[in-house]
Amino acid sequence: MDVLVRGEAELFARTAHLFSSAREIFCAANDLHTWATAHQVPHSRQQDMAGRTVRKLYRPASLLQPGGVAHLRERERQGARIRITLDEINETIVLDRKVAILAGDAASGERGYTVVTSPEVIGSVTSLFNAAWRAGTELAIYETEFAEVRALAPRILDELAAGSKDEAAARALGLSVRTYRRRVAELMDALGATSRFQAGVRARQLGLV
Repeated sequence: MDVLVRGEAELFARTAHLFSSAREIFCAANDLHTWATAHQVPHSRQQDMAGRTVRKLYRPASLLQPGGVAHLRERERQGARIRITLDEINETIVLDRKVAILAGDAASGERGYTVVTSPEVIGSVTSLFNAAWRAGTELAIYETEFAEVRALAPRILDELAAGSKDEAAARALGLSVRTYRRRVAELMDALGATSRFQAGVRARQLGLV
């Protein structure tokens, strides 16, 4: 039976015991906001990870968020495996392949979550997660490849917000126009944006500007 809950407080109240007892956890998220409460439940301490298999798949926006890299490194230190993907993902958590929590759209300021126990749905969600996981990049590798974009992101976002022409923005950042445009495209991909305007909106949602 599917159960719809509103907000992370209700989600935590209904599922905290499942996180506490789960031995296998899969998690997919666009950024660090989606499962902010749930992230703290199963592994607030390193010993909580003993005997667990935890895999977390994130979009690159998580690395851009304040403290994001440190957060992900700490989760790895505690025993979780983390990969980054540029592909669109369904934001979900699967617990012991018996329960899936699917993140929905926000409504009235609170996001909805569906708790699913259907074996067929959980099987489909797990298959999609595993496919995305196989195509993902290990955190340390992606972090190295993404380092320049992450370092330039605040200044690029400032230039985009100011409406600067590419030539002027590139000159201000000490880049060629070609390199600047490539970095903008990479930043848009990281934010899951299809336009520069959307990139600005997404950056504001994540607290980057």
